[in-house]
Amino acid sequence: MPSRADITYFGAGPAALPTDVLEAASKALLDFNGTGLGIAEHSHRSELAANIINEAKADLATYLEFSPEQYEVIFMQAGGTGEFAASVYNLVGAWVSRQHAALKKELGDDEEAILAALRKKVETELKVDYIVTGGWSLKAYQEAQRLLGPEYVNLVADARTINDGKFGKIPDESSWKLSKDAAYVYFCDNETVDGVEFPAFPSILTPDADGNGPIVVADMSSNILSRRIPVNNYSLIFFGAQKNLGSTGVTVAILKKSFLPPHTVQPSAPLLRKLGLPIPPIILQYEIVAKNNSLYNTLSIFDVYIAGQVLKKLLKTYPDKVDGQQAVAEKKASLIYGALEAYPDVYRIVPDKAVRSKMNICFRITKNGDTDATEKSFLKAATVLGLTGLKGHRSVGGIRASNYNSIPLEGAEKLAKFIDDFAKSS
Repeated sequence: MPSRADITYFGAGPAALPTDVLEAASKALLDFNGTGLGIAEHSHRSELAANIINEAKADLATYLEFSPEQYEVIFMQAGGTGEFAASVYNLVGAWVSRQHAALKKELGDDEEAILAALRKKVETELKVDYIVTGGWSLKAYQEAQRLLGPEYVNLVADARTINDGKFGKIPDESSWKLSKDAAYVYFCDNETVDGVEFPAFPSILTPDADGNGPIVVADMSSNILSRRIPVNNYSLIFFGAQKNLGSTGVTVAILKKSFLPPHTVQPSAPLLRKLGLPIPPIILQYEIVAKNNSLYNTLSIFDVYIAGQVLKKLLKTYPDKVDGQQAVAEKKASLIYGALEAYPDVYRIVPDKAVRSKMNICFRITKNGDTDATEKSFLKAATVLGLTGLKGHRSVGGIRASNYNSIPLEGAEKLAKFIDDFAKSS
């Protein structure tokens, strides 16, 4: 049987974790800091748990270089899929609160008149915008339609319309159909299944010099911590931990504090009922979870601990923080893409070159004219060499090399050499 050192795991998630982080975690599970109890046994209400949460929040802000004064870090559960719903509930709620405040200023204390005017605004003005570039943004769009009703959900762009019904490109921004004053604009920064990544923040969504612009929401589950991001351009960033941050079981939301009390207070359940809008489960309400420092219910402190240890390792490894990791990620991706591009008669990279993901490298093998058989042969030979987790997502097939932060440069070099050797073999 192979040892851990023999394996380079390119699975799309859960991803491999640094061995030294797992070694520290295994000790912490038995006896955390000489307390005689494992970390998973300590109360989530303890000072010990609060310190783990607060350190992880501070280290995330340090690594990505955003201000804790302007943004709240919230640890949640339910994964990225749960955040599809949470973003709808909370940002539509914030939109309702803004409209209610404006109407109250205009109409005074006439609650019946305010409610009537607010109902009309919901019916005629409420829109949430979605840019669909892959399987995950499609699911987010569909969840918004399910929760709100399709009449409130605007499809800004659908990448399939410019790529023969398949994902693999990002429509030019000039073709985007953005709503006027949408409650928010959502996109998935990196599509894990389809290997599509936004090369940069969309210029059409960039705030002006005064900071005014669209309310932008991004799912960064599979590329967070891998490159510098302009956090100040976003109102909400969310991501599951299990790609680049930690283990499955914790989800992170980075939320602009202007969407939390005292700046913004979510509308009451009775008001939402009168407006015909969905009422959020309390566990998905950002203001409730943030008020309790992510401890409204029982959070897995062990998972937050692992995330915190990954962040500490990143900060120790890269004095220049996320820029250092980005340079490594780009070098690894360049090696793998370069090896594939050297044999265009053997390998077909799925997404358009302009939007290729540096995290999820998706390709097909057309050698010998029998793609399925050749890909099975590729996967089998790769496994013999300890290169595992390369099978593509079940919905699209093919090969997918997930080049997450835990993949060492040597692992990318080993895969690139195998790609070269396989192409040359008979």
